[in-house]
Amino acid sequence: MSIAENTPVVDSHEVRRQRAKRMEKLGRWSLPVVVMLATLLLWDRIVVWNEIPHYILPGPGRVWDSLVNDWGILWEAGLLTGKITLMALALAIVGGAGLAILFNQSRMVEMSFYPYAVILQVTPVVSIAPLIFIYVDSKTAGMLLCAWIVAFFPVLSSTTLGLNSVDHNLRDLYRIYGASRWQKLWMLQLPSALPYFLGGLKIAGGLSLIGAVVAELVAGTGGVGAGLAARIQEAGYRLNIARMFAALTLVAAMGVFIFAALSLLSHLLLRKWHESALSRET
Repeated sequence: MSIAENTPVVDSHEVRRQRAKRMEKLGRWSLPVVVMLATLLLWDRIVVWNEIPHYILPGPGRVWDSLVNDWGILWEAGLLTGKITLMALALAIVGGAGLAILFNQSRMVEMSFYPYAVILQVTPVVSIAPLIFIYVDSKTAGMLLCAWIVAFFPVLSSTTLGLNSVDHNLRDLYRIYGASRWQKLWMLQLPSALPYFLGGLKIAGGLSLIGAVVAELVAGTGGVGAGLAARIQEAGYRLNIARMFAALTLVAAMGVFIFAALSLLSHLLLRKWHESALSRET
């Protein structure tokens, strides 16, 4: 059989492959939207059919009205929660990555302090937050410390794992060519640890938001300058359940935005060289 006779079969396979890729891209965005719309419709129908009072379970329309009418209050609260979250995440990046590099360079330091980092991580922040607010005068600093405690360990553990997971053949090659410790760290270990660091960073982004919300609840902030957690608590006391759902929607949207931004950052940094971000031909 000639090559020309095989060409239509190859073209047919290529067309099907391209069609499947387009369908996958379309489904990646459309399916979550369809599921969300179906959930909202079901929620609305359950409220209507069972005649559930709005102070027990408001419908999605009432939640939307609350989100629009109370936007000024909720936006101000969201800015405070977002500020604490991003500051805690930044400190987690500096502290977690810095400690990971220090642990990698000194085995004695790692053996001395890593167990205490684990203890700090596995201790519920709710149990130590009251102590933090006793000894820290500023509520903002206390909330920031609580959020940082929750967020820094994923960065620390992931970066430590990445620095210790360098290919031994490459490590031996650097040693044969007489590379210094800092040259190996900068040119070999840090690039190899980057995917691990970015994976831990995506986890830390969500945990920093959780830490900020928990810290606000423990701190009991209220009135002017309150965050979203305080607005949720205040709405619960007033049985304004629609505002509770509206504030909770903003918290969820903030978490999704942080995760999406960090995922985009990870893709941009890894797309040209790392296996996890390269497009696969099927």
